[in-house]
Amino acid sequence: MNDGLVDALRHNMWATRELLTTCRELSDDQLRATAVGTYGSIIDTLWHITASEAGYCARLTGEPFAWHQRTEAPPSVDQLMSYVDDLDARWEQFLTVPFDAEQTVIVSWDDGKDRDVPRGVFLAQAIHHGSEHRAQVATILTMIGVEPPEWGVWDYAEATGRARQRGTFSAPQRKS
Repeated sequence: MNDGLVDALRHNMWATRELLTTCRELSDDQLRATAVGTYGSIIDTLWHITASEAGYCARLTGEPFAWHQRTEAPPSVDQLMSYVDDLDARWEQFLTVPFDAEQTVIVSWDDGKDRDVPRGVFLAQAIHHGSEHRAQVATILTMIGVEPPEWGVWDYAEATGRARQRGTFSAPQRKS
């Protein structure tokens, strides 16, 4: 098992689910809201997060997702939630086998030249990418008057039992 990656990947999936849960309550107009400096609308960004992470995961596992193909219109929030469940299961499977972070994957770069990219970079990108775009959606939510969820690592740790309150603290007794 890739113990050091467990919390990073689980937090990433948990945080995306928290955001999707909040977005389930939005109207179609709210889901289409945008803000300057963000990727796009809320729904487009949620689809971008999910589809991109599926691509990174497929590169690392060698197993593509049947739903990964981009479509003209993004899926519904409920459909995205099912895709995230599928992605989460694939990441959990990934965590059970040894991971060679230095093994390279050939990537066609924007300049048209191929690059050898270590698998560890793909993993870092999967985690970073979600964080960056979730923050963009939070900006849009705030602009339209919707409170974004708390999805920080400490929130994850508390919500999932990875940070547990210790027993009652008792200070040492003073001698008189």
